[in-house]
Amino acid sequence: MWNASESFSPEMPGRADVAVEMIGGLPIAVMDRAQSARLMAELAVARRNSTLPALVFSSANGQVLSMCARDAQVRKLFMDADMLHADGMPMVFASQWLCREPLPERVATTDLFHDVAKLAEARGTTFYMLGATDATIERAVCRAKALYPRLRICGYRSGYFSSAEEPNIIADINAARPDILWVGMGAPREQAFAVRNRRHLHGVGIIKTSGGLFDFLSGNVRRAPVWMQSIGLEWAYRTFLQPRRLAGRYLMTNPHALFLLLTQTNRSSALLLGNAKIDTQ
Repeated sequence: MWNASESFSPEMPGRADVAVEMIGGLPIAVMDRAQSARLMAELAVARRNSTLPALVFSSANGQVLSMCARDAQVRKLFMDADMLHADGMPMVFASQWLCREPLPERVATTDLFHDVAKLAEARGTTFYMLGATDATIERAVCRAKALYPRLRICGYRSGYFSSAEEPNIIADINAARPDILWVGMGAPREQAFAVRNRRHLHGVGIIKTSGGLFDFLSGNVRRAPVWMQSIGLEWAYRTFLQPRRLAGRYLMTNPHALFLLLTQTNRSSALLLGNAKIDTQ
């Protein structure tokens, strides 16, 4: 297991061993937010001058579990990621009941961004932010700069583009050479972008898929009260705010996700080593 107090080997830049548990059918990293933020910041800087492909960090929640169980191609995208965090309290609860090594807490990307940004200010870690609409991403960047004045954001762009435009976007990101590329275009589109381009993004240490991060960071969408987040009801708050867009989605995915958590969570542990899952049983 990766130890938060350990540093990284100069012979193997940007590599770390992380314990995972199979939760709802996906291998989820057993880490808290502080460990996750430190790992991202250190991995990104350690890989700055390497020729290795970008690492892909993603997240799973109930909707993702349901999508992966229903679509083998979507599941492969998530399995091709180097690390998956639990962005859902029901996953934490399931791990406490069913796993040998329970998850210490939920690692929501919206919170993780701020944890990493604080470290990035001190370490000089650079960000590129890709996703949302032009207006939203501009507001998100402005707010990030206001919150973290020493944070180096070396580029940003809307997430609405055609396949014909993608090579130019990759070229722009390569020119910026960000340590961490935050991609918020919704699942599974952002995972497909990350996996498809990880070897074409030169100088990028980590690609972090981010879901609705920029909507929250910009202030366009409010977070649920902390007490609702802590008991796994953030989905209900979001449905209250956007019933037409989200009610049908959660009605379909929540029961299926609960079934998967109860039937596809087990006590086997593994090590996540870069992009290779290595069974320790």
